[in-house]
Amino acid sequence: MGQQQLLLIILGVIIVGIAIAVGLSLFTAQSIQSNKDAIINDINNIAASAYQYRIRPASMGGGNNAYTNFSIPVKMSSNENGTYTATIGADAVTLQGSNVASTDNWVKGIVGSDGRVTMGSSSFNGEFK
Repeated sequence: MGQQQLLLIILGVIIVGIAIAVGLSLFTAQSIQSNKDAIINDINNIAASAYQYRIRPASMGGGNNAYTNFSIPVKMSSNENGTYTATIGADAVTLQGSNVASTDNWVKGIVGSDGRVTMGSSSFNGEFK
């Protein structure tokens, strides 16, 4: 083979290697974003459950306009997306969803008295930032 052909083969191998590295990087980033979105969705579902508890009268097993005795339903406390914990107050619930693979990656949302979830800039940690 000529020197020019060898250089073209080496250049081709380098280009293919770079393309594979970029593809893996994009796949990893998409996987992290997908998990973050799934955890946010689960937090919204738990928030809806908390708000339903809050507005339900005490005679029907509800909180009578308070979150005080709310607890995350067992089936919602953990799934393939993450594990979820709640810090309960009378007028707000702080929900935290942690990634199953790495507990350093978490999302935090606060459910207010109106049932809306707010997530500030400090609500994401780890690779979720």
